[in-house]
Amino acid sequence: MSRYLICGAGGFIGGHLVKSLLNDGHEVVCADIKPLENWFQIFDKNKNFSLDLKDYQNCLEVTKNVDFVYNMACNMGGMGFIENNKAECMLSVLVNTNLLRACLINKIKKYFFSSSACVYNADKQSNSFIQGLKESDAYPAMPEDGYGWEKLFSERMCKHFYEDFGLETRVARYHNVYGPMGTFDGGREKAPAALCRKLIIAKNSGKKKIDVWGDGEQTRSFLFIDDCIKGTKKIFESNCREVLNIGSEEQVSINQMIEIIEKIGGFKVEKNYQLHKPKGVRGRNSNNDLVRSRIDWNFQISLESGLEITYNWIEKEISKKSNNNKFAIKY
Repeated sequence: MSRYLICGAGGFIGGHLVKSLLNDGHEVVCADIKPLENWFQIFDKNKNFSLDLKDYQNCLEVTKNVDFVYNMACNMGGMGFIENNKAECMLSVLVNTNLLRACLINKIKKYFFSSSACVYNADKQSNSFIQGLKESDAYPAMPEDGYGWEKLFSERMCKHFYEDFGLETRVARYHNVYGPMGTFDGGREKAPAALCRKLIIAKNSGKKKIDVWGDGEQTRSFLFIDDCIKGTKKIFESNCREVLNIGSEEQVSINQMIEIIEKIGGFKVEKNYQLHKPKGVRGRNSNNDLVRSRIDWNFQISLESGLEITYNWIEKEISKKSNNNKFAIKY
């Protein structure tokens, strides 16, 4: 049994990671800036800290007496959030900076940083249905402004903390992770959850029209949370110090994803395209050649299967009269 610190444990991916590590028999310490009542999953037998990890002293405190650190903490959301909160997103660099410094002081054995496909050069994402982005496509650097720059800079910090100080670091670039027990309204949700919510509300109300940001022809690949957790742990446990994609290679347009959700919900909708809304890059997809060769990982869950699980969970949450997006699954 090892002792893990999960930073961002109250968030979507962080909560699922905590549950997986507990199931493996490990001791887990959890930290998140959000008040405990706003965490998506809470495990009472853990030591749970609600504090700001941009503060160095807080980082020193939570990294005491732990073996390994997963940094899943950042200020982020869907495209609407990150395009309108660039400075706030970039302040997450303080979390990574101060955690790395604290890890040296407290002699952490290995450190994980959760990066993003938003680091990739925008010029390579200007068309729909592009070829998958290889890890080398992050350079020459032209990432998503704000959020993407923070992630790319923090990747470099991890690299140099190993080179200069010998701290073992691992980095994964996530591609649009989705699934149950996460944000599905309020402005920070990503496309799969937002579209499931919109279609469910339309079905419940009998109103067939839903708003779609852009023209619906922008493309992405979407990775189900279970595949994400398996890939994350496999990277962490490996000897590979290279940055690796953790994503699906099943690229779809937003219109195609809506068709899948319509099939799941048994309800057809009309699309009100909102061309003035944030759309992000035109096309983005993961190339998993390197991660397959380095750690023998690939996504397993199809988009349709993952969306069905996600749709059913959001439908149940919407049906709860007391739902205010501040729920937590108690264990």
